[in-house]
Amino acid sequence: MKIEITYNPINVSNTFTNGDIVSGQVSVEVAKDCQISSFYIRFKGKADVFWSETHGQTTHTYHAKDKYFSVRQYFIRDSNNSNVVRPRIHVYPFTFQFPLQNIPSTFTGADGTIVYLLEAVLSRSMRMDSKKSTMINFVGRGDLNPVPGLMEPQHETMDKKMKLFTSGTVAMDVNLEKSGFFQGEGLKVKAFIKNDSSREIKPKYCIYQKHSFFAQGKRRVHTKDLIKEVGKPIPAKASENVTHVIAIPQDVEPSILNCSIIKAEHRLRVSITVLQKPHVNSMLFSAWSYNLWCFSKGVSYVHNT
Repeated sequence: MKIEITYNPINVSNTFTNGDIVSGQVSVEVAKDCQISSFYIRFKGKADVFWSETHGQTTHTYHAKDKYFSVRQYFIRDSNNSNVVRPRIHVYPFTFQFPLQNIPSTFTGADGTIVYLLEAVLSRSMRMDSKKSTMINFVGRGDLNPVPGLMEPQHETMDKKMKLFTSGTVAMDVNLEKSGFFQGEGLKVKAFIKNDSSREIKPKYCIYQKHSFFAQGKRRVHTKDLIKEVGKPIPAKASENVTHVIAIPQDVEPSILNCSIIKAEHRLRVSITVLQKPHVNSMLFSAWSYNLWCFSKGVSYVHNT
């Protein structure tokens, strides 16, 4: 017996969002007469977190689940096992709809996943259930989880006194034009940098992702740099107005802010490095960090922290 699930894509990227209809069919290839007590397809969304930690001779495991929805559509429901299915390929159409409620986007991380799937389950008397499943890529609508002040400018100022390999101070006044950005749009960072130190300095820019997983009162965090760029050097005892544009990746993953056990963020870090000697690696002295949140419709949101 062979079970196959196919669904109809609604766009080129094969993604679904809140309220979208998922329709398709389940086909069952039967080689000989068989009695089926039940046959249904289940449409569900859930989040799972799991990791283990070893301390000495002891290993602790942490696990958490979050269920968003689970609905079924029955094709066969016969408690008396009197339904006999003849040898051939049987096709059963189905239709579901994604909830309009605020649910997180599909996500795969080191210690957790958020999945939406279709699962067909066929039950026969005195036999194990036959199952077949297929994943569906869901991208939640950003307007269901709005962040206040998206179009407001962001501003941060910091002074740093140099102590190692150099003397003097470095000051940076950082400005972002707004808080909301589209994927692929240029993230413009404007800064006034005052280099009162005795060495040449360089501004550096980094967009990185941060994944947090929560289970049984514990948290597990993973970070990864996505984009690293370096600005033009600023000589000692000089001040400059600097503008640097970073292209937010077209394929940046959506942020997860509406899941109780998984959080996915993106951050922009602006830092200053001081050149120790020519052709020698720079030393990091100070950094300014901004949260970069990415939602559906390709919108990214930035907030300073």
